[in-house]
Amino acid sequence: MSEVLDALRVAGALRMSISLLTRKLRQSHPDGGLTSPEMSALARLDRGGPATSAALAKLEQISPQSMGATLGALEARGLVERRPDPQDGRRVLLSVTDAGRTAMSDRRDARTRQLADALSDEFTPVELERLLAAAPLLERLAARL
Repeated sequence: MSEVLDALRVAGALRMSISLLTRKLRQSHPDGGLTSPEMSALARLDRGGPATSAALAKLEQISPQSMGATLGALEARGLVERRPDPQDGRRVLLSVTDAGRTAMSDRRDARTRQLADALSDEFTPVELERLLAAAPLLERLAARL
């Protein structure tokens, strides 16, 4: 029974701390950086390849109007491009441009730098070692969910 209680205690602590970290990272936007919806749309297009606005809205579980606004902003910045669907000329497919891939990489790098700055300012070398040792465990946990 104590193993179950220990697992529950650890699960609760991890859920709270990971939620807080995720929320803080999502709330921060480097100057001129991508918003969370923009990053999400770009990442979906990058992983899944060209798609329609309607398909992306469904995947992201948002309204087509919201996705249209997000994609319009990305297109205006040259981060996505529209092309006719080769199999159905009435439809338009969106895909990530090279500039879009660079913007995603820049945002990821900015987040990594943000974490690194907080770690170097606030954590001791021993604490950094503990966090580094925990990273593979967190990855393994994520893979099991």
